[in-house]
Amino acid sequence: MTAHGSGRGPQRRQILMMGGAAVAAGSLAAAGSTTAFAQTARRGSTWDKTFPRSRMVDHKKVSFRNRLGIELVADLYSPKRLRGRARALIVGHPFGGVKEQTSGLYAQTMAERGFVTLAFDASYNGESGGQPQNIASLETFVEDFSAAVDYLGTRRFVARDRIGVIGVCASGGFSLSAAQIDPRLKAVATVSMYDMGRAYRDGQGYAPVPAERNSVAERKRALAEAAEQRWVEFEGGKVRYGGGSAVPLKPSQQAAADEFAEYYATPRGQHPRSHPLSLTSLGAIANFMPLAQIELTAPRPLLFIAGENAHSRYYSEDAYAQAPEPRELHIVPGAGHVDLYDKVDLIPWEKVTGFFDQHL
Repeated sequence: MTAHGSGRGPQRRQILMMGGAAVAAGSLAAAGSTTAFAQTARRGSTWDKTFPRSRMVDHKKVSFRNRLGIELVADLYSPKRLRGRARALIVGHPFGGVKEQTSGLYAQTMAERGFVTLAFDASYNGESGGQPQNIASLETFVEDFSAAVDYLGTRRFVARDRIGVIGVCASGGFSLSAAQIDPRLKAVATVSMYDMGRAYRDGQGYAPVPAERNSVAERKRALAEAAEQRWVEFEGGKVRYGGGSAVPLKPSQQAAADEFAEYYATPRGQHPRSHPLSLTSLGAIANFMPLAQIELTAPRPLLFIAGENAHSRYYSEDAYAQAPEPRELHIVPGAGHVDLYDKVDLIPWEKVTGFFDQHL
């Protein structure tokens, strides 16, 4: 299916150029009110997540600042009757996503399994600060993981030398990049990892099949469109979001877009604070190289988890091939890319828990 081969294609493309996403413009936005997922939580508060609240853990909203002074807002989950200093996990959300979606589900579930966990909104996204909102600054997204270590490592109930990270989709790349420069991250697990720089260079934000990778000429057209948009916005014009229209989506890219839309543009994963990122972010994203110093992660362990049928599977396989020991690649039978966002019967919880039990 191409972007113009289905009535859904152009509308879905507005959702987001790659794995994070949000409510599409127009009718899709109207279709997903917060009532699709809100429920009454304990103590009379509103539970604004896309997953049910667990009675096995405590939850509270917290905030802290990164090195750039941007305030990050996060959900802190902890086991009930926590004693002593606990192991902790930072959980990063997909590109353009928010903590109320996938990362929150992982954080809450791992708290049920004994870890203190922190799911945060990346800078410029969700409830976190940074202006303008809904832009991509990948250096800052990497910094946010170190800021999360700063926060957790200064909590009296956290063992600061036993902090790990789970990065889902684009946060797989961001967390790997953070671990290369921050040795306080003691173990890294990626789930449905996306290399965002490569995705924008090769496929307008989507992982394409090899035969449909963007040519150099197509990459130049996409970058030129984003550069022209900078003048428009500098002069007060309307901000554009998503990956632009200079390079039409190829079939494998459109198929990936449709897969993301099944999560982000439906009540399954829709959230009002999950939003496409600006077109003018394209240049900064395309320059991102998350595996540039992956050898620096050794001797800390790395776990790459990908679905057997995931269109993005080769990102995890390529990262695994470049990674130093100790490393492990775990392929989930029958799973696609987005399946590992929220399908709890497919997510390999025992594998993830065992990895951190062994290494933290």
